[in-house]
Amino acid sequence: MTMTLFLVLALSVVIGLSLGVLGGGGSILTVPILVYVAGFEAKEAIAASLFVVGVTSAVSVISHARGGRVMWRTGLIFGAAGMAGAFVGGLLGGRIPGQILLIAFALMMVATSVAMLRGRKKAGGGDGAEPVKHELPLGRVLLDGAVVGLVTGLVGAGGGFLVVPALALLGGLPMSVAVGTSLVVIAMKSFAGLAGYLTTVHLDWGLTLAVTAAAIVGTLVGSKLAGRIPEAALRKAFGWFVLAMGTFVLTQQAPEELRWIIVAGVAALAVTAAGICWFFVNSCPLRKNDRNSAHRSGQPSPA
Repeated sequence: MTMTLFLVLALSVVIGLSLGVLGGGGSILTVPILVYVAGFEAKEAIAASLFVVGVTSAVSVISHARGGRVMWRTGLIFGAAGMAGAFVGGLLGGRIPGQILLIAFALMMVATSVAMLRGRKKAGGGDGAEPVKHELPLGRVLLDGAVVGLVTGLVGAGGGFLVVPALALLGGLPMSVAVGTSLVVIAMKSFAGLAGYLTTVHLDWGLTLAVTAAAIVGTLVGSKLAGRIPEAALRKAFGWFVLAMGTFVLTQQAPEELRWIIVAGVAALAVTAAGICWFFVNSCPLRKNDRNSAHRSGQPSPA
């Protein structure tokens, strides 16, 4: 038990690192860790992940606020709409079979990994203009917040990797501001989703609080590393990791005779997507390093 607890806490630090460096991904790691390492039931793991990610995000937002990277009006309105959606999602999730929730969670992991591997296009249509820090229209904030909140409350995932693109791509906020503002939203709707789950689910608060403390440590470390490690490289590596984890969770919930078919299907899909990107997409991130190397080699050396 001691070794299991040590492993759970060590992996919980990685949860915090993900939030600190990438601005998301906490719940994507928390649920599998609690289910397959700590031995939580699916619903208990999802509820606990909402608490862990909510507290960790609330702590992380402090440094972003000090740096002026939080749009409080947008974040609070988005978060309020997200809380309503997350509470409804939590109520529904508490009444849906655990196996169905884990399958939905695994599909969310696969979708998240694809979004991370694709990367984010620059806001502004790629014309080179930098996005400007500004408050977003009320209607768009409410609609996006409610939809993202519903997904988060239902399966306990999709927080940062849905909120940040919504703020950066749809809202046109600078990435640093989108990440900081997203932490406000994630904290608010995580607690709302947790409230919905606690109507039908009971938590092991001792272990949940220990995981939360370890994740907070990871977040503090991640915030220090965020400016030193290339975000694109981290996001790509993490995307492949999440794809592998999502495949694992999906195969664990599938009938035994279908498990290898699922693994082969996901692998074939990944290879096909990589091939299409490499050969047919000019802006493919897989060829980014090659283009950069070629560009550098073609530059004249200084006299």
